[in-house]
Amino acid sequence: MSDTLLQRVAAGDAAAVAACVDTYGGLIWSLARRFLGRASEAEDAVQEVFIELWKNAGRFDPSIGSESTFVAMIARRRLIDRRRRDARRPVNENIEIENLPLTAPDDLQTVEVNDEAAQAATAMNRLKPDQQRVLKLAVCQGWPHQVIADKLGLPLGTVKTHVRRGLIKLREELKALKSESGKEAV
Repeated sequence: MSDTLLQRVAAGDAAAVAACVDTYGGLIWSLARRFLGRASEAEDAVQEVFIELWKNAGRFDPSIGSESTFVAMIARRRLIDRRRRDARRPVNENIEIENLPLTAPDDLQTVEVNDEAAQAATAMNRLKPDQQRVLKLAVCQGWPHQVIADKLGLPLGTVKTHVRRGLIKLREELKALKSESGKEAV
């Protein structure tokens, strides 16, 4: 009896790896699309499933079940894990970034807080639009840098740079505004 495709993968046969992709790619792709919905998510998931499948190919036992059942089981488990992981991340895709509210000065109750909020809003409005957008998401909404990068389609390093430079510029603007108003800069 000849070895199954997964047994050959477990043995390190490079041709079997390519054959595995050809044989089970459609099955894994259809499961990923059904579980995740978006094609971009499914593409990443398919790669993860194949890596997991190759790592676990040695566990396949033809006396217990068919190869396609084993592949589907590995794929299903990996896709469920991915969906659970994604469900734990905050999803705010429909939010209008430019219209995120900064607390309006007239909404505040005390004069001192009112003045500080007005200065912060003024300082924020003096920043570059990219810095404003990223800072609103990072500081006002509490989004992690990676989520901001994903949602805005920016490299992670660019997001971090916008946050850092934006905060530095914001601090400078606040100092300038406080000195203009006669208060001591913090």
